[in-house]
Amino acid sequence: MPGIPTPATVMRPLPPRRGHPPLRRKPVFRVSGAIIAVASGKGGVGKSTTSVNLALALKANGLRVGILDADIYGPSMPRLLKISGRPQQIEGRMIRPMENYGIKVMSMGFLVDEEVAMIWRGPMIQSALLQMLREVAWGDLDVLVVDMPPGTGDAQLTMAQQVPLAGAVIVSTPQDLALIDARKGLAMFRKVEVPVLGIVENMSYFIAPDTGARHDIFGHGGARKEAERIGVPFLGEVPLTMGIRETSDAGTPVVASEPDSEIARVYRDIARKVWEQVSAHQSDKARTMPNIVFE
Repeated sequence: MPGIPTPATVMRPLPPRRGHPPLRRKPVFRVSGAIIAVASGKGGVGKSTTSVNLALALKANGLRVGILDADIYGPSMPRLLKISGRPQQIEGRMIRPMENYGIKVMSMGFLVDEEVAMIWRGPMIQSALLQMLREVAWGDLDVLVVDMPPGTGDAQLTMAQQVPLAGAVIVSTPQDLALIDARKGLAMFRKVEVPVLGIVENMSYFIAPDTGARHDIFGHGGARKEAERIGVPFLGEVPLTMGIRETSDAGTPVVASEPDSEIARVYRDIARKVWEQVSAHQSDKARTMPNIVFE
């Protein structure tokens, strides 16, 4: 279609695969460090904002961090991190990731214009995601945060089946409608044997700036109750604030722009709990952790 990029114009496509892949496949790359998926069952719950602030909080806690924007249809990282331009190709087929605030970033948003609609089928999505993992010079990282698209479709299955994930963080708002879809995401990761590191309740409550009164706009405590019900850690509550929205729209995430704020402390505490869960799973000899070493 005119004006619509094809895989050949954006990234080199991988050879097509036939049949249905098994639930777990041998990775096509070797990695050092943990790969963490941040996922949600539905859109609109603040998953990308949570992903970027989690990545920055992990860095603030002393780790070497990268972030992969796996939302091919609606990439958010270029705007959230205020990065423009195209990645540079270096030796061979490798691409140098973009960088800001001390974290390395790769997104389809760097390869196509912001207004272009990505009308791709499943195999094209799979090809692009795996190439952004295999052919990007991530270097030595302690953790790669993957901002997943909402739902349980092709992109999620590609990451869960083809990539040795250290675990998944589920983001949900408190109300039942969001939790219904969050359960589907949890079930998918468990089915493909990816550890669920915990649940974050986003937009948990609102504090009126003029009166200081607290309002539970979307209800409260639903994610905590769900975590307790299914036996996974509850990672924390992130309030609904103007500051998070304004800094995200400006490309200056709150953890980077207001590191001493209470909200930044909340994200750093969530990051600490996530890393504790990753470390606990690393000690499990039955699960081999990946390392980011590209060949």
